[in-house]
Amino acid sequence: MINLSQGKKLIKLARDAILAALSNKEFEVSEAIKKEFSDVLGVFVTLNISKELRGCIGFPDGVYPLFEGVVKAAQSAAFSDPRFPSVSKEEMKDISIEVSVLTKPEKISVKKAEDYIKEVKVGRDGLIVRGYSSGLLLPQVATEYKWDSETFLSQTCVKAGMSADSWKELGKVEVYRFQSQVFSEKSPNGQVIKLL
Repeated sequence: MINLSQGKKLIKLARDAILAALSNKEFEVSEAIKKEFSDVLGVFVTLNISKELRGCIGFPDGVYPLFEGVVKAAQSAAFSDPRFPSVSKEEMKDISIEVSVLTKPEKISVKKAEDYIKEVKVGRDGLIVRGYSSGLLLPQVATEYKWDSETFLSQTCVKAGMSADSWKELGKVEVYRFQSQVFSEKSPNGQVIKLL
């Protein structure tokens, strides 16, 4: 479990990593941060301007120590999200950062597709669908849009570029769930709160 004080450090790490890249500086992570956040965990970094998405990249399966995952995800969200142009130095004063630390995705096994609806808990679960392509939505997305679990399943399929009811194709499409701890700045570079 990551506490609020650690969440603040992760947000600062994300912001510092983006600012270093904007200044063309090599970003050095302190030994203390490396030690504190050495566990290999999935992580996403989301950038928002006035509550509108400005970039979001992450690693659902833990492939990096958390400190490295945060740095890579933050810089990728700022400069490599294909949906947006690169973040500029001027924009950084308007950007709020959110860091989501993920549990290991767990495959949901069901006998019939309708059972997914009972298995998925909005407000707790994030979803990944994997079929002929894959898509992921963080837990806070379903809460934000006030979706029920069926809509959440459908929207995750849409995110994957599949038809909305692809989750019903048992055997062809697999559904995974994960939980996340979410830390977010209430305002750009402002107070950090724990959302989930």
